[in-house]
Amino acid sequence: MRKKILFPIMGRGAKLPARLAAASVCVLTCFSGFAQIAEPPPSSAILQDIRGFREMGSVLLVAAHPDDENSQLIAYLARGRNYRMAYLSLTRGDGGQNVLGPEFGDELGVIRTEELLAARRVDGGRQFFSRALDFGFSKDYLETLKIWDRQQVVADIVRVIREFRPDVLINRFSTQPGNTHGHHTASAVLDLEAFKLAGDPNAFPDQLKEGLTPWQPKRILWNAGGFQQGGANGGKIIRINTGGNDPVTGESFTDIAGRSRSMHKTQGFGNFGGGGGGPRYESFALLDGAPATNDIMEGVDDTWNRVTGGAEIGTQIDAVIAQFNPQDPASSVPVLLQIKKILAAIAGSDPVVDEKRGQLDRIIQECLGLTVETTIPQSEVVPGEPLKMQFAATVRSGVVPVRWVAARFPSIKEKYSIGADLSAYQSVSRDTQETLPADTPVSQPYWLRDEPDRGMFRVADPQLIGRPENPPAFPVEQVFEVGGQTVIVPDQPVQNTADRAKGETRNLSVIPPVSLKLGAEVSLFAPGAARPVEVEVTANRPGTSGTLRLDAPAGWTVTPASQPFHLGNSGEQVKLTFTVTAPAQPATAGITAEARVGGRRYDNERVVINYPHIPLLLLQPTARLKAACLNLATRGHNVGYLPGAGDSVADCLDDMGYKVTTLTGADLTPEQLGQFDAVVIGVRAFNVRTDLVSHLPALFGYVEAGGTVVAQYNRPANSPNFKVAPYDLHLSSDRVTDAAATMTFLAPENPVLNTPNKITEADFDGWIQERGIYFPDEWDSHFTPIFACNDAGESPLKGSLLVAQYGKGYYVYTGLDFFRELPGGVPGAYRLFANLVSLGK
Repeated sequence: MRKKILFPIMGRGAKLPARLAAASVCVLTCFSGFAQIAEPPPSSAILQDIRGFREMGSVLLVAAHPDDENSQLIAYLARGRNYRMAYLSLTRGDGGQNVLGPEFGDELGVIRTEELLAARRVDGGRQFFSRALDFGFSKDYLETLKIWDRQQVVADIVRVIREFRPDVLINRFSTQPGNTHGHHTASAVLDLEAFKLAGDPNAFPDQLKEGLTPWQPKRILWNAGGFQQGGANGGKIIRINTGGNDPVTGESFTDIAGRSRSMHKTQGFGNFGGGGGGPRYESFALLDGAPATNDIMEGVDDTWNRVTGGAEIGTQIDAVIAQFNPQDPASSVPVLLQIKKILAAIAGSDPVVDEKRGQLDRIIQECLGLTVETTIPQSEVVPGEPLKMQFAATVRSGVVPVRWVAARFPSIKEKYSIGADLSAYQSVSRDTQETLPADTPVSQPYWLRDEPDRGMFRVADPQLIGRPENPPAFPVEQVFEVGGQTVIVPDQPVQNTADRAKGETRNLSVIPPVSLKLGAEVSLFAPGAARPVEVEVTANRPGTSGTLRLDAPAGWTVTPASQPFHLGNSGEQVKLTFTVTAPAQPATAGITAEARVGGRRYDNERVVINYPHIPLLLLQPTARLKAACLNLATRGHNVGYLPGAGDSVADCLDDMGYKVTTLTGADLTPEQLGQFDAVVIGVRAFNVRTDLVSHLPALFGYVEAGGTVVAQYNRPANSPNFKVAPYDLHLSSDRVTDAAATMTFLAPENPVLNTPNKITEADFDGWIQERGIYFPDEWDSHFTPIFACNDAGESPLKGSLLVAQYGKGYYVYTGLDFFRELPGGVPGAYRLFANLVSLGK
């Protein structure tokens, strides 16, 4: 298994702005013993990196979400034309669906961040983000701009432009509203605004105080067609052929793009394929800036001539390419060192030139076959603990003298002197120990450290904005002297795993001395009632002592005020129980668990996310309980739950007092079903399960005999070709995105609205993200629509909740967002869902 903290991971040939370069990392595949370090890249890849060093052109693609990017275009520009190519996704996709598992919200956003990084490792691009939250589907870009902080998002785009310095900006979507997501149109509108401001020295002066400088791209284009068909705003269309093959692997850019897109597995793209190596044309329309006729980079000087003093670099790198010996890459090093001297003499502050300096160091390292590794015995370290490190380096060429000078630790401004001459195919190792500073923050994605605003993540350190992930917790710089010049190899400590042959490592993660876990995500209280709240404390180190408390808002009381704990062994757990009393009136609250150990406060839960297509993720969010004080009545006792693509509704039913049994398709027999008062079907179950069709007659028979089935939403895009209900209904893409949309009661006497809880308009207060999705738009007359609701300017939709009596029982189909509202602790959602499960009781 792998554990990794979150830090920028780049594709082959990717480069970093100067201020990010120190945080970059070479994670090297390792084998048993320090003498067996990773093989250097093949000669074909080294030559391609040299070609990438020669090219000075840059392109930035901008859109709204993970999966919006044009992977074909990225692969072609990054791998085919060797440009600095990047994708800026304004959001991390945290408001979307997950076809793989139960993660939603913040956790889904982290997964999709990793999916985008995995995609960029395939297609060769780089990845940026803004602070904008994906708050779910938006029908109108003006609605999007009311929720996002327009000024902040534009500032983030400008920041990325000033750091990355693209010659050309490309919008994936049109600035004209059309039949597409409001986030899509908003991304184009805001990118166009940023294009006009990025070169303005009076715009966003705080960025200039940080050391950024204005930068004006030459033009901004719309990548016409694709996701969004339509006109090109009356301008001339530029068409370019993005077909061809990767010079390193021989694979077609189309197939590379297919593999890249298949990384978006939480969105169901796991089997996304390519299309061979034939011509593939992309169209572009000018939005602003210098016109172009034949090519998107027309009029852009993409050579070293654009840099004062850079002409000689261009000439010499051309010579390196022409004379490159695949059998002896090290023979290029003397000329590369000459180029390094010229590059060092170039004056002024240019982020691209600074980046090229780091890129040249990496090329020299590759040509020498110089591989470096910093290993630690365990990847998880508590602040203040010693950090035992072993350094190892190997060089595979003896053409140029290589001396290992030192290892530097920028975060503590210290260094470890080494002073070793490296001989070909002989490894050198050193052991040292440093102390991880006591004030090192616990590892957690930087955009999740603070509670977000309505539509934006909050980021305390502005220099983190735009990064895909955190920098390393303890960066290392390995310093070498090569032919009399200094070459820096960025590094970080890693723990080798048992499966070293696959290159699996765990990057250093900073953990608290104890991890906390509350017994449930949500806890329901009757007004004025008291109930126990259990907290599990797990020692991450032996001999850990401290005190635990629950922090609750005014009106909620907790006893005792605190409790001591002592855990003798690492991994040992203790469960401490507090009594929490709710206020006399309905209310909601967040209750946080806090431990004090050694005079420091820790409130971290431990969440591990493990999918095979991305690195294993360790998240350490605040251990918080959502407490809901409400009047809730239920009927029945036993509920069967048939999981779909993943949700936590079953846990919420358990907290409501039901005994919940997880079912498979094989369990849908009259004998098994007879024990349940109701059966609830998870979200998208009919989309993702193959074991339902043959058992539906038994499920319908259960309803006919007096049972109740509550089926949650399914997507129409891959809807089944069989009946999902005993009566006909047709799924659609209808949805209501306004979480506060007025709910009109169409059947006020229906038991769904009256038994055992009287449902009122107040029960729809505080709903999150949206009312519901994928409502049926046609149904058999046996179904009774319960509500009508709509977004502003649209006709009312009546398919959000349909109830039919079938025989002696009830069949319910609903697109209301119970899978979000129940884990979100929304009281009215619990009361309404209780009525659905209680039908016929």
